[in-house]
Amino acid sequence: MSKPNLQQFYIAQEQSIYLLNHHDATKMRNWLDLCQQQLQQLGYSDIEYVGKGAYGFAFAASIAADEHHVFKFSRITLPEHVQDRLEEEGFMLEQVTHDLVPAFLGYFKIGKQRILAMQRAQGMDLEQYSLKNGPLCAAQVMHIASQIVDVLLHLRQQNRVIIHGDIKPSNIVYNPSTGEVGLIDWGSSVFAQVDSKGQFYSRNVMELMSGDLQNSNARLGDVYFIGEEQLAGELSSVRFDEQGLAGTLYALASGQSCRFGSKVIPATALGLPKEFAVTLQNMMSDDIKLRHQAGDYFINNMKYMKNIVMPAQHVPDTVSALPVWMHHTDQELESVVYSSRRSFLKEEAHLNDFDNIDDVQLDNYYKNFLQGMGDNAKAFLAAVSRLAKFPVVGGLAIHWTQQGLAIDSNLNLYDEKLRLSFSAAVNNMVTLARAIDREGIFKACFFNAKQTKHIERDNSQLAFVPPHEMALSFEVLDLPSISDESRLHSYFEDEKDPDEQLNLPDQMLQTLALLNLIHHTGCIIFEALETDLKIHNYLSLLDASKENEFKALVENLIAQVPLIKGIGVSGFMKFPYKDSKHFSAQSSLSEDYLPLNPKLALN
Repeated sequence: MSKPNLQQFYIAQEQSIYLLNHHDATKMRNWLDLCQQQLQQLGYSDIEYVGKGAYGFAFAASIAADEHHVFKFSRITLPEHVQDRLEEEGFMLEQVTHDLVPAFLGYFKIGKQRILAMQRAQGMDLEQYSLKNGPLCAAQVMHIASQIVDVLLHLRQQNRVIIHGDIKPSNIVYNPSTGEVGLIDWGSSVFAQVDSKGQFYSRNVMELMSGDLQNSNARLGDVYFIGEEQLAGELSSVRFDEQGLAGTLYALASGQSCRFGSKVIPATALGLPKEFAVTLQNMMSDDIKLRHQAGDYFINNMKYMKNIVMPAQHVPDTVSALPVWMHHTDQELESVVYSSRRSFLKEEAHLNDFDNIDDVQLDNYYKNFLQGMGDNAKAFLAAVSRLAKFPVVGGLAIHWTQQGLAIDSNLNLYDEKLRLSFSAAVNNMVTLARAIDREGIFKACFFNAKQTKHIERDNSQLAFVPPHEMALSFEVLDLPSISDESRLHSYFEDEKDPDEQLNLPDQMLQTLALLNLIHHTGCIIFEALETDLKIHNYLSLLDASKENEFKALVENLIAQVPLIKGIGVSGFMKFPYKDSKHFSAQSSLSEDYLPLNPKLALN
């Protein structure tokens, strides 16, 4: 049996620990515990796991009440030359002395383990702040812009000019109480090879003659934010950070998680001061000459633009273009999205050899495969991905036709405080979908990874046997019955997902057909791997009188799991009822600037 690719499953950059098999999850937890124990032995307290990247894991800890540090631990499973990147990051950070850059504290090597220590910037990273608060107001965006420009000007004044190389919202820490930022994560930083005019940097003629002027020393930052020159691997230039900052400011002002939507949702439509908005939009232009002119204007004039009079933060009551149902829970959700992105990627990027791409490679470098796609399609996929960063369960089915698009949805948000931000993210997704010119369907299911069930086996020749106590939980909501059965949505009516490779046995399909007759909503997805079966699920019964019948069918479905043969994914999604929202095609939003009289912006 040929092994199908399963890499299309997750849009999220990293798998939740709850989606790892038992062995890998245990190994991960043990390793994280070990790192924390090492910090405790060194006298640190308030130890907090703050995230992971391609090369390691980061922890925050305190050595005193007012002394907070961050530690990066390398992944010891990586080759030594890759782990050495941590030492190079420490070296580059050591070259930078600026109030808005947390200081380098030291680099240590304990056995195979590399550890980088630095001061901790106070606040939360701007990606998280953006998710919590939605699009940032003009005053915040301008204040952040002026501070980062100060850092970039400082880097250009060094004896050897330094490029950060990976400016993005998650690499800028923001302190809401002071408005001060901190530029972190210098893992992609290098010494600049050329200046803003493309002239080589050199301290003397001999250095210029002996230097490698043909090969770029640039490192790839986040492709959701870096500019065309860095993406193309050109000689490292101060333009790289201009471009990264432009993408970052645009994403923060628009409430997105990438720069690709600037043709559909332009910076000139975000209520920013006109001078700043036009400059920002031109910095993201396809015209390299215009990009560079705008970049020069931005760097040279931000010190003046920051003085534009703007109102204090004003949060409009954003109304979602799609229904959003609010729920309360004391439990923390870890949302993940399953979608038909693989066929979308293949169609939009014209990747005919997609099936031959190594799955691990594409899983790790998924973003890089967006290159062949149009910016609108990239931005749309990123917008769907952003929805999964909220505590949300439910689903989407988007149908593009010659008449426009119809969207069926069931979006359940489990945090009232995030309603405005989530509504803005939904509206961005709808706006981007309206600008895509295609015919077809895109589906996405959102589920809580903490509810995913795992069944393991020793090899693919054995059956998946669920433990006796395994059960899928579901909530019971007693909604008024619908007399018109034609308004009920079916598991089977949105066409088979083109990315599914797993054919469920007839007995399970019969059980699903019976479940389909009971009024409920949710999704159930079977992901069969060589030694691990994952059952992703979210189920909500909408007819309390059928609770016993529904429970019995769900139990029967689990009992039939050993009948599953093969490897792949098969998923089913059901909406509460048919209530499609229809939208016309729309290529882009119209201009919307901050009024010259800032008092008018509050009305």
